Amino acid sequence: MHNRRLWQPDQARISQSNLHQFMGEVNRFHGLQLQTYAELYQWSVEKTTRFWPLVWQHCGVKGELGNIVAENRQTMQHARWFPDSRLNFAENLLRRQDESPAIIASLEGSQRRTLSWRELGQQVASLAQWLRGQGIGKGDVVAGYLPNIPEALVAMLAATSLGAIWTSTSPDFGEASVVERFGQTRPKVLFAVDGYRYNGKAVDIQDKVAKVACQLDRLEHLILIPLLGLTPNHAGADNLPLQDWHQLLASQEGASLRFEPMAFNDPLYILYSSGTTGKPKCIVHGIGGTLLQHLKEHQLHCDIKPGERVFYFTTCGWMMWNWLASA
Repeated sequence: MHNRRLWQPDQARISQSNLHQFMGEVNRFHGLQLQTYAELYQWSVEKTTRFWPLVWQHCGVKGELGNIVAENRQTMQHARWFPDSRLNFAENLLRRQDESPAIIASLEGSQRRTLSWRELGQQVASLAQWLRGQGIGKGDVVAGYLPNIPEALVAMLAATSLGAIWTSTSPDFGEASVVERFGQTRPKVLFAVDGYRYNGKAVDIQDKVAKVACQLDRLEHLILIPLLGLTPNHAGADNLPLQDWHQLLASQEGASLRFEPMAFNDPLYILYSSGTTGKPKCIVHGIGGTLLQHLKEHQLHCDIKPGERVFYFTTCGWMMWNWLASA
């Protein structure tokens, strides 16, 4: 069987790519003459402690790049990258604050919504200020029982701006599946919707949200996003006041963005295995590693440039939502 090349970029496209520009920086910085992707790839895996600082610099990471690139690289489970570096994940995602679109959202049964970078920053600042006022900070877990909507991004960015850990799942998950996941991570704050639309049908999940909330032993705050605009149903959420998303943001109007400096290896996300091999297992992703890996994939692999639009059809129960958020 013969392999047949289906497509190859022309030289103009190659020379205009982010990857080609990065390869030129590698050559200039290290006195090399790399010419092809294969040569750059080979250098990157042989010279990892040279490659990753250049990714940090090329992608303009906001933060303090320390003096140590890596420790204990001989064994993967003990290796620590950039142990004396400091940064904040949300600050890197919110570096733009202008009127151009940050999010364009199109939901079934709803009008298309656009949030500018300035509007996104304002909402994140308001929510973060409220979370800070409730004592939420470094190491606390904040959870989203949400569809892929702008509010999910706002909640994630607000939590991570404080150094809190974000975890999420999708509203089509059943009560037991959500408790299996969030029961292990024990969030202090839960963001949820009243329901969602699928295939022309409105699905009310308020009772399911209340039942989940009652089984999370560290939960202190339950915030409802009225996606369907249903009359709030408080049944089942004993001793846990239900708070409205819009009222909460309005109460913090005029807040300013603030970002907590964090260690490179501090936890950012908790994701979960699928559950096909027993109870879902928690998978912790660090702040710096997630940011650098996503920047590398978006800019060098996918050749995404500022102003371009990125779409991935995903739910908040899949790791591709986290990947999409970084775009």
